[in-house]
Amino acid sequence: MDERDSIIRHDLLIRDGQIAEICAGNETADIVIDATGCAVLPGFVQTHIHLCQTIFRGSADDLSLLDWLKKRVWPMEAAHNAASVRASAQLGIAELIKGGTTCALTMETVNHTEEVFKVVEESGFRATVGKCMMDKGDEVPDALHEDTRASIDESLRLLEKWNGKADGRIGYCFAPRFALSCTSELLKEVAQIATERGVVVHTHASENKNECAVVEKDTGLRNVLYLESLGIAGPRTVLAHCVHLDEPEFESLAEHRTHVAHCPSSNLKLGSGIAEVSQMLERGITVSLGADGAACNNRLDMFTEMRTMALLQKALHGPEAIPARQALRMATMGGAMAMGLEERIGSLEIGKQADVIVVKLESLHSTPNTRELVSALVYSAQTSDVQSVLIDGQLVLNDGELLTLDEDSVRQDANRESAALLKRAGLSN
Repeated sequence: MDERDSIIRHDLLIRDGQIAEICAGNETADIVIDATGCAVLPGFVQTHIHLCQTIFRGSADDLSLLDWLKKRVWPMEAAHNAASVRASAQLGIAELIKGGTTCALTMETVNHTEEVFKVVEESGFRATVGKCMMDKGDEVPDALHEDTRASIDESLRLLEKWNGKADGRIGYCFAPRFALSCTSELLKEVAQIATERGVVVHTHASENKNECAVVEKDTGLRNVLYLESLGIAGPRTVLAHCVHLDEPEFESLAEHRTHVAHCPSSNLKLGSGIAEVSQMLERGITVSLGADGAACNNRLDMFTEMRTMALLQKALHGPEAIPARQALRMATMGGAMAMGLEERIGSLEIGKQADVIVVKLESLHSTPNTRELVSALVYSAQTSDVQSVLIDGQLVLNDGELLTLDEDSVRQDANRESAALLKRAGLSN
């Protein structure tokens, strides 16, 4: 993922958490990973994830966005406690690592976000995490409805405590949920503080036609333009989805260099529509990829998102749209750019942090791959092909086995906490 999209047959040497050499061999090392028959590439960077929703998997199917939120997701988020958030984050991070994702931009729920930070730190994962902010909205459970000042103060507390922790592996973002659940006062102050502190603002925008209609009715502006009017725009803003945009909104995204996180599988499952990714890219808008949450996907799988995104754009714009190399770049360097981390991760280059994945290419579904390596990765490879994962030079997955999380315990905790949460939410069978 360097400027030339180089594909080379070399060894990669990691020292002190960074890529030290990319050479033809003859180097010695304390740990050697045999990558014969594999591709070695930068870890995937997902720019829209809800770790707190991983244990909601399969509990909110067959609903459109606003019903999905009001009837399922908000009641379940309101029923979270510290133990269930922790179990959900562990399950999500375990799945992400096993699928080759080494970094994520996440929006959690209103409460217990501290537990997510703890799991990120313990697991060796790289993430920029935000506490969900919600100070208005119809049918919002009491447990999620915040006082404006309290929401901002808690976000600032988490920013002060966690931003830059673990040698910079952990970051903080402001995460107002979306225009319908945040007052203009909250959004304005978030924009101001984020600019002052140099942190990302991560929110949803223009995911669903009904959502867009309500925002326009309430504010007189289309979604993206309303957010822009309050200062939620620019190179440190990531807007998830952006499925339904008009011409002035495209122009705003391009002019302000606002980033878009595209979540194709989530948009399809919720029946929200298909984002005009090709048009965004043609206008110079940075588009990255995310699985969204397990409540609306139900996978957290970048291979699926790359493939689905590219195929959808080909269906819309013809077979030349989104070549495989562009899809792979969106899944790596595109995500790093959206998070402001392009100087540290997103490509395999000397001096960058060693967020590296090793993907087996000798499975039946990837054979032959001698002709088009990148095509094999984008269209053929699966999460089960990920052999090893390193984050900051630390092995977190080796030969398919998680090293920083106990997979059996993660599953057991998730099943137990999911059942208890559904009961608290009044949604158990």
